[in-house]
Amino acid sequence: MNDDEHAVRARALEKRYGDKRALDGFDLTVRTGTVHGLLGPNGAGKTTAVRILSTLIRLDGGRATVAGLDVARRPREVRARIGLAGQYAAVDEVLTGRQNLEMFGRLFHLGGTGARARAAELLEQFELTDAADTGVGDYSGGMRRRLDLAASMILAPAVMFLDEPTTGLDPRSRGEVWDSVRTLVEGGTTVLLTTQYLEEADRLASRVTVIDRGRAIADDTPDGLKNQIGGDRVEVVAAERADLPLVVKIVARVADGEPETDPVGARVHAPVTDRVGALTTVARSLQDEGVRVEDLGLRRPSLDDVFLRLTGHRADADDQGEAA
Repeated sequence: MNDDEHAVRARALEKRYGDKRALDGFDLTVRTGTVHGLLGPNGAGKTTAVRILSTLIRLDGGRATVAGLDVARRPREVRARIGLAGQYAAVDEVLTGRQNLEMFGRLFHLGGTGARARAAELLEQFELTDAADTGVGDYSGGMRRRLDLAASMILAPAVMFLDEPTTGLDPRSRGEVWDSVRTLVEGGTTVLLTTQYLEEADRLASRVTVIDRGRAIADDTPDGLKNQIGGDRVEVVAAERADLPLVVKIVARVADGEPETDPVGARVHAPVTDRVGALTTVARSLQDEGVRVEDLGLRRPSLDDVFLRLTGHRADADDQGEAA
């Protein structure tokens, strides 16, 4: 399973807790130098997969390699090549940001001079230099998460596991963490990102594996996943419900499938291939026919739409508790 093109490879992973299967034949391939999203709800198996790949727990079946090393046979060597940041920041709030990083540096045997130098590098990399000598207790949520990521990067790991790193953060703080993740990849680190946030996977990941009930049920680019449920759609909201039949006829001229109608909302939508051409044609036809509209536009399917289509429930559904 060792190849330089893939930083993580897992085949048929199994993990059982009593009668429950947290992972049930899970497969995963992560290309080196990318952000790979692992998308699924609570209980899907995301955290269990990360704990196995980061050697925190042992697998019950299957095989996995990280940075070319078998996680079951060579766990110590794997740990020397990875970083791990969980859902909650592990930094000390009493210390300053700089003191935290220097402390981690000494724990990793960098020595005083090496620890100070590495702390300075990371503070600059994660844009925390201005707050370096401020107590972490005064940091915002996003700053704490960025500091936590920096601490995980003390030894510049080949592979970074981020387990729902933006849980509980406000939109601004989430954006700060996203920028930091992009910085990691630019520096050569491969990132496996577990998330429940569909927007997060869409913004960061070049490829996404959808996991549900311990199995990978889809693996593709974000756009590829969206295209599985029909790609782009043109959408018209008529000002008058009486105009719906005419709107349906107009939309049908450019549609790649049967238009769908929501009579209550006076909404008509249909899949299209030529996005701009279809929208232009519909707009011109509506104007020529004298049809007034409340809204007209193109809608791209979200990853939430994809997850609902693949699993029958939304990605924020908590239908089962994931074992530790």
